[in-house]
Amino acid sequence: MEKVWSILKRQKYRIVGEHSAVKICHWTKKSLTEGRVCYKQRFYGIESHRCLQMTPSVAWCTHKCLFCWRPVEYNEEIPSKYDDPETIIEGCIEAQRELLSGYHGFLEKVDINKLKEAEDPTNVAISLAGEPTLYPDISGLIDGFKKRNFSTFLVTNGTTPEVLASMDTYPDNLYITLPAPTKDTYERVCNPQIKKGWENLNESLELLPKIKTKRRILRLTLVKDFNMADIDEYSKLIEKANPDFIEAKAYMFVGYSRKRLEVENMPMFDDIVEFSKELEEKSGYKIVDSAPESRVVLLSRD
Repeated sequence: MEKVWSILKRQKYRIVGEHSAVKICHWTKKSLTEGRVCYKQRFYGIESHRCLQMTPSVAWCTHKCLFCWRPVEYNEEIPSKYDDPETIIEGCIEAQRELLSGYHGFLEKVDINKLKEAEDPTNVAISLAGEPTLYPDISGLIDGFKKRNFSTFLVTNGTTPEVLASMDTYPDNLYITLPAPTKDTYERVCNPQIKKGWENLNESLELLPKIKTKRRILRLTLVKDFNMADIDEYSKLIEKANPDFIEAKAYMFVGYSRKRLEVENMPMFDDIVEFSKELEEKSGYKIVDSAPESRVVLLSRD
């Protein structure tokens, strides 16, 4: 565990407790220093500078995806004992404040009012690394954030449908990552560490329409020359999941993914637009917005 902790700290993660982590998002930094915002602010109205990017399972995952920025070779077993939600939440908020403290030394470049607000986040993105639904009390974690009046985003890879089916509290924005249109492509791109990863993902897609929450979103992480074909097959999976929104987003050539992929595998924004136009034709969803700087296109069924 010390090896992965050392790597994550070099990547500017702040470790919280035994298995959680926080990292200041690129767009939080841009909002503070340049007034630019994340596509989640553009699409869903959250404030980029007040977003807490965290995970309760930084080294636990059922995948070893080619496109993951984490050092996936250091996946850890889930321990029998784990931190309670309140400990994680308090630790993550404090870690965010500590990470932001350095910005007080650059006030000529930083909006001081935004910085003060950033120290009291109002949105949590439970998506930083690992598979968050492997944390045994994910409902309690979401509930704890909601009691603090946070808006909540949860991103899952869909391999734990039994968790999705039994949660007591759901996030405001529930994402399932759809990384491939077929089983063969899924196994090539995601390197599942469980026997029925593809079957579990499909079970989660079937569950999605039944989950009552504010927004249900499919995230298509697109890697050039790997998973940007078979749009008819993507459309069948989308029909099964019936999400409110689809985000077609480019893989970004960052972190440890650079050891597995080439920069040429990162789609340009034009590639994402072209893919989305084809998906629009096949799926019945319509392009409603985009964020070129993040190489993402938003599609909606309405």
